[in-house]
Amino acid sequence: MTIPAFGLGTFRLKDDVVIASVKTALELGYRAVDTAQIYDNEAAVGQAIAESGVPRNELYITTKIWIENLSKDKLIPSLKESLKKLRTDYVDLTLIHWPSPGDAVSVEEFMQALLEAKKQGLTREIGISNFTIPLMKKAIAAVGADHIATNQIELSPYLQNRKVVDWAKAHGIHITSYMTLAYGKALKDEVIARIAAKHNATRRRLFWHGQWVKVTR
Repeated sequence: MTIPAFGLGTFRLKDDVVIASVKTALELGYRAVDTAQIYDNEAAVGQAIAESGVPRNELYITTKIWIENLSKDKLIPSLKESLKKLRTDYVDLTLIHWPSPGDAVSVEEFMQALLEAKKQGLTREIGISNFTIPLMKKAIAAVGADHIATNQIELSPYLQNRKVVDWAKAHGIHITSYMTLAYGKALKDEVIARIAAKHNATRRRLFWHGQWVKVTR
């Protein structure tokens, strides 16, 4: 399944709030849902998906491995636990949420463990998140660029990360944007409003077509 252009992020959403948010998004036509082990809402997301009635094969579910589960003996068991919470046999995409602090677990170790999870059918695709250029180089050395579906990074009008985006694109790694509206700040920005008006566009359309949120997949 191709990664949908838009997805629902569930950061900071818990319990009934995340259940309602996921159900509403699915009713509106969203088919990509993004969660993470550290969000502590995988079970609620799984409940919402189950109650929505949307067939599993129409959904694109992403979760992320937290730093305490990066070692080769913890990564796969932690992903299996995530699958139980999400009420699914597999996720479509599993990301390394953040690189290991102080390189306590090497990039090679956790990327190879993540690739093994893919080989076991626990996840359809694997990727990385919040990786700099040097870390992307290590990830490619560990498993090859062909196995890295995306690097999910913060992108907004205020944080454009052009070097990371350009390097990833040049090496065949797609980019996924989060915090694209800068917690809503960008929707209220007068400079952005003037640019949008000049081009006879809404601010949201400007974000979609703007270089800082260029969709590469």
